[in-house]
Amino acid sequence: MTRRQTPLPPDPMIRSLVRSQQASRRMSRRHLMVGAGAAGLLGALTACGTGGTTTTDDGPAEDLSEETMELFWANWSLYLDYDGDSGSYPTLDRFQEETGIGVTYAEDIDGNESYYGTIQNQLRQGQNFGQDLITFTDWMAGRIIAAGQVRELDHGNIPHLENLLPGLQDVGFDPERRHSITWQSGMTGLAWNREAVPDGVHTVTDLLTNPDLRGRVVVLDEWRDTMSLIMLDQGADITSFDAADFESALEVLEEGISSGQIRQVRGNAYMEDLVSGDALAVMGWSGDITQLNLEEGDRWDFALPEAGGTLWSDNLLIPNGAEHKSNAERLMNFYLDPEIAAEVAAYVNFVCPVQGAQEAMEAIDPELAEDPLIFPTEEMQENLHIIRGMDTDEEAEFTDMFQAVIGN
Repeated sequence: MTRRQTPLPPDPMIRSLVRSQQASRRMSRRHLMVGAGAAGLLGALTACGTGGTTTTDDGPAEDLSEETMELFWANWSLYLDYDGDSGSYPTLDRFQEETGIGVTYAEDIDGNESYYGTIQNQLRQGQNFGQDLITFTDWMAGRIIAAGQVRELDHGNIPHLENLLPGLQDVGFDPERRHSITWQSGMTGLAWNREAVPDGVHTVTDLLTNPDLRGRVVVLDEWRDTMSLIMLDQGADITSFDAADFESALEVLEEGISSGQIRQVRGNAYMEDLVSGDALAVMGWSGDITQLNLEEGDRWDFALPEAGGTLWSDNLLIPNGAEHKSNAERLMNFYLDPEIAAEVAAYVNFVCPVQGAQEAMEAIDPELAEDPLIFPTEEMQENLHIIRGMDTDEEAEFTDMFQAVIGN
């Protein structure tokens, strides 16, 4: 069954709090929380993620999978199929029953940087910090892969790897998927209120210049998404863009803000602006729009800009200090099975990265099987791009430039 949520409270702040537990996995998925709430979460993550003592200075930790049939997995909140009646994860239960591997599953990850901050010392020293599998977004996955902090996969244990969508089988931050597999994906594109904007929004130029949208546009405060869409609109290749491309796109963003065309630059709270009507058109994430249409009525359309949108993914990785590598690879392989992937997709509503899952979804929910925000068409897939990797200095420089323009 497809998950359906109950209506959320009208107060925006209360809605945000409820959403973190109920429907807004994106609140934690795509935007680091700030203020006292983030401090509390950081403390909690520190308590549960930094207790490792097994050093592996001489190489990766010994694989104890055969001796101890267990596995520890850290993931994002509301990012695995969940049965509220039984308080269980059906597909994870099935994996445990079929393999005899006991899995300790923790929704410990609230942000890439915040979670990385709790484990970075152990990662650098190759220590076991209590997790055999961690789930990071492309850019953070690329960072720890480049640093040599995760284990190379034995593809012989992951025969279903061939089920990954073609565009995800060989990515810049991890050629030939030697260290990671895709968990779930999402698209960044344009969304609009279909009643208020009946002709739609088809280009970033339209979004940032259409006078009918003046003051009713919101763009994302995740610069990789906003700047990628602008650079693509300008004809740049985001798989190889340079500083000049970035600066040119930054000028467009600055003009959109100073002219009043852009109402705000926001994180997941842009969804509140769509619901209230303060925003008529936005740069947004596909999974959000799918969920909003389920929660609030089918009121919004989502499309990739004509110049292209971005594809981002969260990835499963095995840290060097992990002590159950083979067990982790068996779980990776399990979730690359189309039928299992379809069950997960029916709950999380993000882009499913597994070929064959769309056909399997027809037996679960035929409507979702036809949803292009979960199963993008071939045309959409051809119009999706993955932003190139960056070293930490370049990443910091671009971040500072972006923050200076948006006023943070």
